[in-house]
Amino acid sequence: MHRLFQINSSHTTRRCVTGSLTLSYLASYMASTAKTVDINEDVTKALRKFRFQRRSQGHAAIVIKINKAALKMVVDEEYDDISIADLVEELPQNSPRYVVLSYELKHHDGRTSFPLVFINWAPSSSETTMMTLHASALLDFQRVAEANKTIEVRDAEEGLTKAIVDEKLLS
Repeated sequence: MHRLFQINSSHTTRRCVTGSLTLSYLASYMASTAKTVDINEDVTKALRKFRFQRRSQGHAAIVIKINKAALKMVVDEEYDDISIADLVEELPQNSPRYVVLSYELKHHDGRTSFPLVFINWAPSSSETTMMTLHASALLDFQRVAEANKTIEVRDAEEGLTKAIVDEKLLS
């Protein structure tokens, strides 16, 4: 038996035919194919290059922002040998960003490693439409970034410090 149903939203009307397909399959298919914000090839290449750079000391970061007009992610800034405090100073206080950080981690046994940390920079003072776009693209960006750990930052002043990153990575 086939049923036709209509999903209404403020901007679009979608018609879906269900038959042998289950609604959960249809919903998961729609969720996996519907993208609000595009991760363009320039961003993917920049992330790949950043991920495979060899580092011997210091922290490095690549900052990605959403171009609201084009609904695309773009590389905002790249930093090499930057402290966490300086990175916090450079990030906007009223606009969300995705940050991939190559962090110099000193282990308790004396080893040094450089894990990738994904920082979801989403200050609570950000514009609502930008926060919505940022949240809608978050999972796609996390998948592309392939970072080891994720840190959520809502309060810039207290949300990102060296101690917080160390604690997150060493736990």
